[in-house]
Amino acid sequence: MVAVLDCGSQYLQLIVRRVRELKVYSEIFPPTVRAASLQRRGVRAVILSGGPGHISREGHLPVDREILEKFPVLGLCYGLQLIASMHGGKVASGKREYGKTTFFPESGELLFEGVSRPTTVWMSHQDYVASMPPGFVPLGRTENCPLAAMKNTKGTVYGLQFHPEVTHTLEGRKILANFLFKIAGLSPEWASSSMLARAEKMIATNVGQGKVICGLSGGVDSSCLAVFLHKVCGQRALSIFVNNGLLRQGEAEQIRDFFSGRVNLKYVDASTLFLKKLSGVADPERKRKIIGHTFIRVFQQEAKNFGATFLAQGTLYPDVIESTSPSGGPSARIKTHHNVGGLPEKLRLKLVEPFRFLFKDEVRKLARALKIPEAIINRQPFPGPGLAVRIIGSVTGERLTLLRKADAIVQEEIDRSPWKKKLWQSFAILLPVKTVGIMGDCRSYEHVVALRFVRSSDGMTADWARLPDSLLDRLSRRLVSEVKGINRVVYDITSKPPATIEWE
Repeated sequence: MVAVLDCGSQYLQLIVRRVRELKVYSEIFPPTVRAASLQRRGVRAVILSGGPGHISREGHLPVDREILEKFPVLGLCYGLQLIASMHGGKVASGKREYGKTTFFPESGELLFEGVSRPTTVWMSHQDYVASMPPGFVPLGRTENCPLAAMKNTKGTVYGLQFHPEVTHTLEGRKILANFLFKIAGLSPEWASSSMLARAEKMIATNVGQGKVICGLSGGVDSSCLAVFLHKVCGQRALSIFVNNGLLRQGEAEQIRDFFSGRVNLKYVDASTLFLKKLSGVADPERKRKIIGHTFIRVFQQEAKNFGATFLAQGTLYPDVIESTSPSGGPSARIKTHHNVGGLPEKLRLKLVEPFRFLFKDEVRKLARALKIPEAIINRQPFPGPGLAVRIIGSVTGERLTLLRKADAIVQEEIDRSPWKKKLWQSFAILLPVKTVGIMGDCRSYEHVVALRFVRSSDGMTADWARLPDSLLDRLSRRLVSEVKGINRVVYDITSKPPATIEWE
């Protein structure tokens, strides 16, 4: 496998994903991992991620120097600076570059074989390598950064100031492939379907002949997990579908109808409990934690009734990285996911997360291998906290009803448009403001709804969708006309990053 060392980059999982797309398995490790530990895990190459650190002021992370001696290594952004610092080079502040930049690679260099000269890359840095370390040679530059790429004279350690893992680096995939196959000598043999056998081994090792409950939401992650557990554990697995009162219109009935008979299912209506716990709470982090804790309390009771000591969740890699570093590295928390950072310290159940190191598209491949219908596989991601994080501010029954009606119109219009298969997510957000309007020749003072439509392949990055004016116009007119209490519609045209897909 390839080890990606977590130096704090928000693109961390994206690096892993790009390597896996090239059919090489990769995992994240903390920057303190020892070379010997990587060797025992079968690691064949190492990538040092970017990060927010400033070596010029703080010094570099304590990376084991033996890693740079025993593996082919590629350092990205901060990773380049770390390599330079560890080998006696100088890292300084001052040469800032953000966004698309023209990069001039050295001709004849193996890392850039088949890459255009010049080419477009994505930069995001404040520091730079001011003096190259002994034993290294330059491999490329930009107008503002004279040392944008380098390697050691042995041809085993490389560094790039830019980010080949993001799609904005036009030939980033080719650069990564050159490192993996031409420099590290790896073979493109891994397939995500092999993760089913790994997940089955995890269940056999951790659960054994015990009983396990599964939190089922109806999304592809938990649906895939529920079917997988039913296949592996049979009646020793119980899928719990909890109606938290924060679901979309008709969703509870649809999920119950679909999974009845397919898995060992129990439906729990806890909507009153959740709404009571959320009463008066406006802070998004508090909402997420309250919802996470309440889910766990329900699961604990149901596990006790069933005689289970294990709780299985469909947690994915993006959930983990946005809540906390999965490796103990310095990655910053973006938001708490109710099934990760929202869990109480005393869980009283042993947590099992077979898909914790998978991306959404990889889980979809597993779901197809398990013969789950396409209607579930292609279902848009829906946050575990439900509509609570699409209502900005406090959650009330009245505001939920308003957003449900708006959301139903959005889903109806998108479902019958050509955009249904093009969008990663499409939804409405209820804002905590009212605006003046004119309705029926009278003054109105009602709520504002924001529309969010994004395109993405994995949820780690996303771009806002350029929907046709005719569709946006129809949505606006329907929302204002059919949902009493809404008199204004706005459209979110922000990509991820700098924004997240959800507003909370």
